[in-house]
Amino acid sequence: MTTLLLTLAAPLQSWGVASRFPVRATQDHPSKSGVIGLLAAAMGRRRTDPIEDLLGLRFGVRIDQAGALVRDFQTAHRADGASAPISERYYLGDAVFLAGLEGEASLVATLDGALRRPMFPLYLGRRACPPAGPIRAEVHDKPLRTVLETMPWRAARRIRRKDGRAEVPVDIVADADPVDDTRGDVVPALVRDVPQSFDPVRRDYGVRRVVRYRTLISNPDGARHAEPERVTDAIGGHDPFDALEA
Repeated sequence: MTTLLLTLAAPLQSWGVASRFPVRATQDHPSKSGVIGLLAAAMGRRRTDPIEDLLGLRFGVRIDQAGALVRDFQTAHRADGASAPISERYYLGDAVFLAGLEGEASLVATLDGALRRPMFPLYLGRRACPPAGPIRAEVHDKPLRTVLETMPWRAARRIRRKDGRAEVPVDIVADADPVDDTRGDVVPALVRDVPQSFDPVRRDYGVRRVVRYRTLISNPDGARHAEPERVTDAIGGHDPFDALEA
């Protein structure tokens, strides 16, 4: 199997899976339905187009930089002066994630090419959340879990330097393995996060089993590393504190 790895970084991201108007919450990590929608947009598919070929991809996320929860209190006014609906929308500010999708090599190559030349504008969960720059996509000839558990830490450089440890703990949320995840202390959970259709008229979602666990990964700016890796390119150039560093 081959894995497509995306670095998702932006000033704001929002990944809701169960929100309804007027409160739009966000998970603390990207949703499978949100990332599948992003890939479909890159391929030029419209909301009413089929997406069955993308649903077989195994999905997982690593939380490299959790960010901060941001609440946006919104009021909307109609032109005719009708009463204004009020909504609360939540975002993740200054977060960085690695999102991986495992599948057949030919499909992964197609998705990689689409991300390099997307047909529609891409956003991270909501239209108000454009990525910090072109989304970095990498193809690895390794299983999804192996890629997520072995890639160096991609938090912002200031955070990696401030931490200073050679290894840091990070959370991984991934599709449950029907064999490996039935043992030990990892308990799969059901999440309504499988898009059956993005058609606004009959939008529908199925459920998937996910596991969440913590693992240690290397810090390129940790004390044991003599030549720290620069990550500015890895997160799309977004780090508002870079300008303040010497």
